[in-house]
Amino acid sequence: MNNIYDISTYNYELDESLIAQKPLLKRDYSRLLILDKKTGKIKHEKFFNIYRYLNKGDCLVINNTRVLPVRIFGKKRGTGANIEILFLEFIKEKIAEVMMKNSRRIKENDFIEFPGKLSAQVMKKRGKIVELKFNMDKKNFFKILKKYGVMPLPPYIKEEKTADFHKKTYQTVYSKKEGAKAAPTAGLHFTDRLIKKLKEKGIKIVEITLHTGLGTFEPILTQDIRQHKMHYEYFEISKKAALIINRAVKNKKNIIAVGTTSLRTLEHCVKNGKILPLKGKTDLYIYPGYKFKIVNKLITNFHLPETTLFILVCAFAGIEKIKNAYRQAIEEKYRFFSYGDAMMII
Repeated sequence: MNNIYDISTYNYELDESLIAQKPLLKRDYSRLLILDKKTGKIKHEKFFNIYRYLNKGDCLVINNTRVLPVRIFGKKRGTGANIEILFLEFIKEKIAEVMMKNSRRIKENDFIEFPGKLSAQVMKKRGKIVELKFNMDKKNFFKILKKYGVMPLPPYIKEEKTADFHKKTYQTVYSKKEGAKAAPTAGLHFTDRLIKKLKEKGIKIVEITLHTGLGTFEPILTQDIRQHKMHYEYFEISKKAALIINRAVKNKKNIIAVGTTSLRTLEHCVKNGKILPLKGKTDLYIYPGYKFKIVNKLITNFHLPETTLFILVCAFAGIEKIKNAYRQAIEEKYRFFSYGDAMMII
């Protein structure tokens, strides 16, 4: 057994042909690998049968964040050079931090013209992070973004990256609260029909929010995984949501997190075995050795090697069991990553 804190422990080989480039036409027709974390036993299923593995009174916790199309293309005033930005956040009125792909093409005080009469002046440059002053307030800026912006797809999706269909497919059917820079991908498999079926079985579906940040795709650059620093992400758990989850815990029902975002939010908000209704920012980093306090089942996608997401699932089910499940998924030609197939750890 390798050192559990060494990053190389969390590597695995994946053929690029298994990285899903497009979503399935029917979301819930994706494959579902079911892993029993106690025995290591594996079963192959279809996602639309997931209700069979949940019981009446169980609590399914979903993340209702909505992804903003934060990539937008513009041109440098004067030269017409192409500029691509990825909006991060407003730091003052009209002033925002962005990531700029071709930041070498611009200098401080240059102007960039975007569609919809949006323009910006370059205030400060720190490598790829650039401070821009826009000619519009937040409300109008977001209107332009929604009309002309492109979804911030992960870098491994190479085909049709700017296609309009992603505005629908890279979004859960229950997404509501705008603010995410990446989709909570475990939720992409649910359909309205499947949610109805789960409710009919008596499964409680609870909405919480965590606005997934770009840090979710970042590889860990430290040899010792404990030295990695997580990005802060905004979350909310309402009083109503906390009440339903706590009632399920009291009745000894399962708490199933849909995705690592839901899991981290729930684990951040536990005190004395109960969920507290909170809102704020979390940088909770879960790696092997972590004692889970509330979540006992997890629905998740297949994650990139050497990332915090892969490390989290290893903490949840055990390193060797996860690696064996991934080996089987590769042998069975499962589709990997954001638009790929799913896994349920029970």
